[in-house]
Amino acid sequence: MDTMNALHTVLLLCFVQGLNYKALWQFRNMIVCTIPDSWPALDFADYGCYCGKGGSGTPVDDLDRCCEVHDRCYSDAMQHDACWPILDNPYTEIYAYNCDRENRVVSSEDNNECEQFICECDRIAAHCFAESEYIPEHEHLPSDHCK
Repeated sequence: MDTMNALHTVLLLCFVQGLNYKALWQFRNMIVCTIPDSWPALDFADYGCYCGKGGSGTPVDDLDRCCEVHDRCYSDAMQHDACWPILDNPYTEIYAYNCDRENRVVSSEDNNECEQFICECDRIAAHCFAESEYIPEHEHLPSDHCK
């Protein structure tokens, strides 16, 4: 699926779900929990080969690898037996979690099986981002670098 088809699918699913912005902000808030001074929409929107634009090729570093793993986790969520197609989309599903800002720990609670799976995708990625070096030279890579 190319990037435009993926974008159209996400937009359609957001419309079907009543455009649930809270679900889209949960992953952002987890990242801010683990990296308090970050601006996720800017920092990770166009980084490496996998962060923000779909993804292809070989990840350029550990941070890009975090995004690749997160992308695959979302793909797995869409195939998960406990997740209903369209209704339990990882981009729109709301789940419960806690952020202990003192320890920067993100934990989840009170989720059904599908919500928990998606929450874990985001939790693992947020911690991975926090543990990985951000290399400015890997921002805005030309697409031919990611084949």
